[in-house]
Parts: sequence; structure tokens; C-alpha cells
Amino acid sequence: MNNADGLPLDFKAKARADMEKLASMTMPFGKYRSRRIIDLPEDYLLWFKQKGFPKGELGRIMQIALELKINGLEGLIPG
Repeated sequence: MNNADGLPLDFKAKARADMEKLASMTMPFGKYRSRRIIDLPEDYLLWFKQKGFPKGELGRIMQIALELKINGLEGLIPG
């Protein structure tokens, strides 16, 4: 089922959930341990892109963070 803007209702809910994760999920290991994923340096995320993002939810959220940074949209995530 779609809403007035043509997007499936579950798409909006998933996007909202991802934004919340970007605002709260922290790096569980390494040099930037405990730093929010959205606050990781772009070059660090690019390194992961080359070497391979972690499996699962962490890797997926890191990929979204990188795309936001590349496109200058990380400001959409509240601090």
C-alpha cells in the first residue's frame, strides 16, 4: 500500500528506523570505538568500502553513513 507521495508505507518506516540508528548506533570496535557511526570520518568509511564492510546491521548502517557523507547530507542526522 502506498501513501499520498507514492512511497510504500513500510519504506518510510524503514527509512525512519535507519535514521534513528544513524543517530544512535556506535562503533563497537577499533580506533573509533564508541563513536556514533554518522560521526566516523569519511576516509575511514571509504577504507571499509574498499576492504569490505562488516556483515549485518553494522555494515549496512556504515554504508548508509558513507552515502550520506559523500552527498553532503550527514547534517540530516541530529547531533
